[in-house]
Amino acid sequence: MPLKPDPSFYPSPASAIEGPREELAYVVTLNTGTNGDRRPDALTVVDLQEGSATYGTPIGRLDMPNVGDELHHFGWNACSSALCPWAPHPHVERRYLLVPGLRSSRIHVVDVKDDPANPKLVKVVEADELARRTGYSRPHTVHCGPDGLYVSALGAPDGGGPGGVLLLDHDSFDPLGRWEIDRGPQELSYDVWWNIGYDTLLTSEWGTPDMVEDGVNPELLLAGRYGHHLHAWDLRRRRHQQAIDLGPEQQMVLELRPAHDPTRPYGFVGVVISTADLSASVWLWDRVDGEVTAEKVIEIPAEPAETEQLPPALQPFGAVPPLVTDIALSVDDRTLYVSCWGTGELKRFDVSDPRRPRETGSVRLGGIVRRAPHPAAGPVNGGPQMVEVSRDGRRVYLTNSLYASWDAQFYPEGIDGWMVKIDSEPDGGAFEVDPGFYVPYDGERPHQIRLQGGDASSDSYCFPS
Repeated sequence: MPLKPDPSFYPSPASAIEGPREELAYVVTLNTGTNGDRRPDALTVVDLQEGSATYGTPIGRLDMPNVGDELHHFGWNACSSALCPWAPHPHVERRYLLVPGLRSSRIHVVDVKDDPANPKLVKVVEADELARRTGYSRPHTVHCGPDGLYVSALGAPDGGGPGGVLLLDHDSFDPLGRWEIDRGPQELSYDVWWNIGYDTLLTSEWGTPDMVEDGVNPELLLAGRYGHHLHAWDLRRRRHQQAIDLGPEQQMVLELRPAHDPTRPYGFVGVVISTADLSASVWLWDRVDGEVTAEKVIEIPAEPAETEQLPPALQPFGAVPPLVTDIALSVDDRTLYVSCWGTGELKRFDVSDPRRPRETGSVRLGGIVRRAPHPAAGPVNGGPQMVEVSRDGRRVYLTNSLYASWDAQFYPEGIDGWMVKIDSEPDGGAFEVDPGFYVPYDGERPHQIRLQGGDASSDSYCFPS
């Protein structure tokens, strides 16, 4: 344990923005080969240091020990939240990546300290241990909190509910147990994050493992059975406070992006699809008179398409839904990026006034119908899916795979994996694809990205800018 806090921990968002530029990206990949040639999923390392002979190429790789994990979302063991005045672990290091397998329910602990380009696996928490200690399975999202590692889980070991949140120990990475003391009416789970300055934890909803692992179930979708609530909790007391219903037509309330400045009590959450018109949306949550409220602030319509252009799952509808599957909020809380995986678009919004977002840019890559090209590769498939933003907000990184069974429904021809970079100038300036940055993943599908030293969706800050 070091005597001083990790230099990649920042007290405020402003100090994080002033920090050094990222030099490495960690990217998880899914291997979807047939049983005869399928390899394990992997954590890859991409060189982001401009001027390097290997810039924009993978320079490291760690294959997992088993096949079939479906690596998905992952996170750091520690981050800027360790600087909170009440944090019990002020001298932990940003040293390990916690990499869950969404299908296997394993959690891999990966050390990147001594040789950052060559990660080393140091521990695996197996599914049976996770289930025995917490009652949960299918770990999804990892966030480093001041008092432990928060991990959302989709459901129970039998594939049903409830899903929820579990805690891992900061030092041993052993599962401590279920986080909730009183879960109230909460049943479905997806993401977890917080407004740390207001002792408010938020969770969102997707579906139980049985509802999502084989792809979108049209009957459940049209019946409004997927998640459509936002849940507010007392962070310190671990008790449910509010279930905010966005409406049964608002299906799959996924990525939570709270404001980084701890004096701001709001945040954004993306909704994948509306069964009313196939649109997607982004909602703002805020505190009003002590209660958490939610209102729709962005709506993105579906795009008309000919039946023969569409995969079987969409042919009855005659349109391509945007399918907002990820959003990212810049560290200065001024810019929101919205991934439209279905239509193949990344939208940029000025959210300086969070109730009145203003679109300031858009790029097209891939898409179910358009197959919009990249300058270095020609037409590409898949679409902007996971989005990660540098701390200074000038570089946006994208990958194009969502989840194996959902990939197969919406891109039945298969997804050719790629990672790309978008250059984004501040205050609504230029927003364009970097023609010289294109990382193909032959035979594999990349998902989430983490940037060395932190990024826009990894850290919570304890002090205002």
